[in-house]
Amino acid sequence: MKDVTELHKQHLREWRRHLHANPELSFQEERTSQFVYDTLASFGNLELSRPTKTSVMAKLKGARPGKVIGFRADMDALPIQEETDLPFASKVEGVMHACGHDAHTAILLTVAEILSAKQQELCGEIRFFFQHAEELFPGGAKEMVEAGVTDGVEMVFGLHVASQLPQGKVGVIYGPATSNSDQFQLTVRGKGGHSSQPDKTVDPVIISAQIITNVQSIVSRMTSPKEELVVSITTLHAGEAVNVIPNEVRIGASVRSLTQDVRKNAITALERMVKGITEANGAAYELEITYGYDSVINDEGATAIAERALKRKLGEDAVLRGSAIMGGEDFAAFANAVPGCFVFVGAKEKDNPAPAPHHHPQFRIEEDAMEDGVDFFLGVAEELVF
Repeated sequence: MKDVTELHKQHLREWRRHLHANPELSFQEERTSQFVYDTLASFGNLELSRPTKTSVMAKLKGARPGKVIGFRADMDALPIQEETDLPFASKVEGVMHACGHDAHTAILLTVAEILSAKQQELCGEIRFFFQHAEELFPGGAKEMVEAGVTDGVEMVFGLHVASQLPQGKVGVIYGPATSNSDQFQLTVRGKGGHSSQPDKTVDPVIISAQIITNVQSIVSRMTSPKEELVVSITTLHAGEAVNVIPNEVRIGASVRSLTQDVRKNAITALERMVKGITEANGAAYELEITYGYDSVINDEGATAIAERALKRKLGEDAVLRGSAIMGGEDFAAFANAVPGCFVFVGAKEKDNPAPAPHHHPQFRIEEDAMEDGVDFFLGVAEELVF
């Protein structure tokens, strides 16, 4: 298959910049999804549908039978005020594409543009999934899978640009690629009173401090050092006056793991610990667990195909074998439904020695990296349906 043409490169950047300037939050991607739908409709040879209110699916059916594969891109932005000097910076107050989903969408639109013109050469079917709401649990991937978009699909592929990975490199991971992403909200209820008479109270602040300190032993003493587990206390709310011991303390936390066993054991240990500490101090508690996105488990066969395609399109040195990151990604819903592979495309700006991380108001990418993303999908298509 011929390389991406200059016109394709022009469209790739134009579409990304349009999307970047006009971001929409999760489950609110009405203008974004309509733009995607209208752009896809202009290509021809695609069967378009709206599996959910703000998602789009395009089917490209080849002239001859063959495999059915899926390509996915997410479309939503984040509630962040942009602080870049880009000429196409967000025009929406308090909303920004700070994670690269604008690039993902533009990449897949370009792939659809290229492949839709090759329908007669295609053996099988490609489904292009333009997914809403990756950033907000329960996520759009789950809704799309429940709507039946993966029915009959044999393999599914996705990517994420990575602002701190050099452009020209692609991270390929066999097995777990992202973490189970869970949360808990804990309320410790004691008996408040004046700070000068702590003996007449059941101090939820002291009790909460014990819990916060002891929670880390779940990682260091109750989980094998060969396993990945992160428990991070992220919110803490207690009292309003410095001379008053409050009645309750509210704690929020994130729990990240790679396997279902570690996930289950961590929550069990947390519940046991909270119960023991509160009871020992005469307090009560409420613990609410929210099970978030599953770990993305890259299928060995699909990942081997992806690695082979990347080496052929970008060169042997382009592929970096990596290990799981502890971030969450709802591509897991697709990969749970059918064998899948999710890769990380290097997008570090060439002249930026300290690029901002994802979900940061100064997040930027090297736009040339999007061409590597296009080549990834085209390479997989060449492996499977041409």
